[in-house]
This record gives sequence, structure tokens and C-alpha cells, in this order.
Amino acid sequence: MNGNARNDSDTDATSLGADILNPFVHRLELGSTYEKLKTIFLTIALLPFRLAAITTLMIMAWLLACLGLLGLSEEDLRRAPLKGWRRKIVPWLCYLGRLTYQAGGMKIVVRGRQASRSEAPILVLAPHSTFIDGGIVYVTGFPSIIVRRESGLNPFIGKLINYTQPVYVWRDDPNSRQNTIKEIIERTTSKEDWPQVMIFPEGTCTNRSCLITFKSGAFYPGVPVQPVCIRYPNKLDTVTWTWEGPGALKLLWLTLTQLNSSCEIEFLPVYNPSEAEKMDPKLYANNVRRLMAEALKIPVSDYTYDDCRIIQKAHQLHLPYASSIVKTHKLRCKLGLVASKTEEELIQKKMNNFDDVNLQEFAQILRLDEKDPATQQLFRIHDRLGQGKIDLQEYIFTVLATANASSELDKVEIAFNVCGSKTTLCLTQSELRKALRLSLHIQSEESNKIFQQARNDGDDVSFDDVLTQLSNRAEYTHLFAANNENSKKAI
Repeated sequence: MNGNARNDSDTDATSLGADILNPFVHRLELGSTYEKLKTIFLTIALLPFRLAAITTLMIMAWLLACLGLLGLSEEDLRRAPLKGWRRKIVPWLCYLGRLTYQAGGMKIVVRGRQASRSEAPILVLAPHSTFIDGGIVYVTGFPSIIVRRESGLNPFIGKLINYTQPVYVWRDDPNSRQNTIKEIIERTTSKEDWPQVMIFPEGTCTNRSCLITFKSGAFYPGVPVQPVCIRYPNKLDTVTWTWEGPGALKLLWLTLTQLNSSCEIEFLPVYNPSEAEKMDPKLYANNVRRLMAEALKIPVSDYTYDDCRIIQKAHQLHLPYASSIVKTHKLRCKLGLVASKTEEELIQKKMNNFDDVNLQEFAQILRLDEKDPATQQLFRIHDRLGQGKIDLQEYIFTVLATANASSELDKVEIAFNVCGSKTTLCLTQSELRKALRLSLHIQSEESNKIFQQARNDGDDVSFDDVLTQLSNRAEYTHLFAANNENSKKAI
């Protein structure tokens, strides 16, 4: 299959409609009484035997990997591919790995033909939706994987990871991305008999409702790639592991208590890049993604791994509507608000003394075109009741808290800045009610008590006096404990 260069402006991934999907949420509930009783019964009657079989097989694979790595350093693994008797251990590891999945009730169905390394040095897999995807290495002959360095340090699973001769990613190293790309290029263009490189270009797990933006790492070498599609056609989806949804242990428990589960792996024809794609890794990635989306019959969406970080931060700060925050950020980027820092400018000039505004007022204040579909969608996201008005201060608070807050105390300070009508961090009683509601979800009655206790002689209260009152309340002491812990780390 040959690649044809296509302009990014033609890509459906940039359409706002695609952003309506939320690929980072998975809901899993055992709805019927039958499902609940079946799970309880199989937990008692089946789960112990499956766990025993899986543990035994993994220990056997670990011992075999230890034998194969005997006498080799990590530098040896990076310098040259495994050869001789060490290479002959690979099929046995793959056999034990496949047995492990069968012991857990997982049937793996393979469609299509896997290309050789000479045909396609890189395997591109999507969608990535679960830690169970890792089992694909046993089907594909133990290709080299891209993995965090911390995973390789694990004394148990690290041995199996090292046997793939992985490309490690050092998340704390600012040069990690460049070094990773360099190593991928060296591996895939080398004349030595390295394993194929296996990459999940999405970079994070989704719920398989769409294909999010592919990272360009797999496409920088400009070599042919083989797209590999993954499906889990099960009645009950117990495998999907996303940013919002069941945890890994619950998913593993529910998967192992199903009588059987299945995973389909489809090898698509090798994709040979055009000259334009070789020169433009982003274009190459987008075109491969589009091809895979068509095979999977799902849309593409311009969500990225960085969007996951925004969602994670929103959860850490207890900001509601995490997925809406991501959509807001993407629309603000499209409208130029992120680059111009328009909302911060409104706060600095104290031009934020607004409550409910309609679309026309919203566009005028932020210097946007009210007829622009992106402006209209940004407004609609925050018009949650569909009344044609939004709380501008709440919108600005959410934007600034997401961008600038690193703790809940930061949220309180940002709320003071947003809700205050003066240049100093002082609020009236009504302003304090709103600031504490936005930042800490405190009810009006409690806010009024805090105001009365924090007030000295004037009609307003200072930021420091409010913090003092919050620190004296047992339900808010955790805010200050977290802040003190961060201070110690900084020291």
C-alpha cells in the first residue's frame, strides 16, 4: 500500500465535531442480578485456578528470560540484537505468553499476515485501550517496545521487558523525546537483524470510540510501517482502562471472572510512505491513522496525550467537568485566546466584574467573532443549562485554575483575583461567597461564617485572614498539609 500526501486542512481530525467524543471515559457496571451472581460464583470457583495457572506460567517465563539475559548488561542489549541460543529462547517466551492469556480465558484471534522486518521495520498498533494490549508482543514475536524506564527496573516484569530489547523513555529527561526518536531511527534503518519495533502511537489508553492524534515518533524514520488494528468484541467490556473509569485491579478481576473473552488482532497491508510523507512525519501519521480508522470503522479525533494531562490535573484539583475543560482548552487554542492570554489580561485590568453574559457580550469581552462556530461552541460548553447565558467569572476561574493552579490553595487565590472588584486580594461578603464556592465548593452559609470571623473593621476580608480561618477548620487542614509537603520538597 502506498501513501498519498494529503493536506492537514483536509483532515477530519481538526473538525470540532470530532471533539464531542470523549475517549478518556469508560463506564462499567454489572447491570443485571444474573451478572452479579455469576461474577460472585466465578470469583470463588474459577478465579483461584486461573490466578494459579497465570502465576506459574509467568514464573516459568521469568526464569527463561533470566537464563537468556545471563551475562548481558543493559548496554549490551542496546548495542546489538540477540543472537544464537538467546534468540532461540524468544519463541518459547512467546509460547508461554500466549498460554498465560489462554489461562486467563482470553482468546486471541489473528487476521491478516504479519510482515517481516525487511518489509516493515515498525508495527503501528491502535487503538490502545488497556494494559492487556501488552500481550500482543507474544503474538508478534517479541518486537522491541517503547516503554518507560521505570517499568524496566521492575525486578519481575522488567526481565521480560528487557528481553524485547526495548527503547526506553526517560520521562524526567528533557532530551528524552529526541533520544528516543534517534534510537528508533537507528534501530529501524540498521542493517543488523534487530527485532521489529512495536509502537502505540496514541501514547495513552482510550475507550476505542475514536483514534486520537498519533505521535510522530513511529513516522520520523520514514520507513514502511505495518498498521495493526486491535478489537475486543466482548459483550461486557472489562478490559478498557482509561483516565476516568474502573481501576486496573477491578478490570483484571472482572476479566478473569468471565467465562471467556476475546481479542482480535488484524494486520493491515504494509504502508509505504510517499516522498511527501517521508519529509513530514505528522502528515505520515495522520494518513496512517485515517487508514486505520477506516478499517476499524470509527472516527478520528484531535485529542492528544497532553489532553490527558489536563484531565488528570482537573481531577487532582477537583475541578468539575474535566472533559469540558479539555474541549475549552482546544477551542481557546483555535481562537487564539491561549496565545494572547486574554482572560489573564481581564483579571489584571479588573475587567472581570461580570456575572451572567450572553453570547454577544461574551464575544465582545473576549474580542471574538460571535458568528465564528468555535466561539459559539465555546459558549455552549459553558451554557450547561441551555439558558443562553453563562457565568463569565466561573468561566475565567476555570481557565486560570487549569492553567496556573498547582494546589487547592492556588485555586483559592485565583478565585480571589477573579471574584474581587478591587486590585488587592480583598473581597466583600458576596464576593467571598462566590470565590469559596468556585474554589472549594463551600456553601453560602459556611462562607458567611468565615466572612464574619475573618473581618476586622471594614466591609471586606483579606486573602490571608480567610486562609487563617480555613486553617482553623478541621475539614480544610488537608489543604495546608499538602502545601507544607510541597514546600519541604522544594527545599
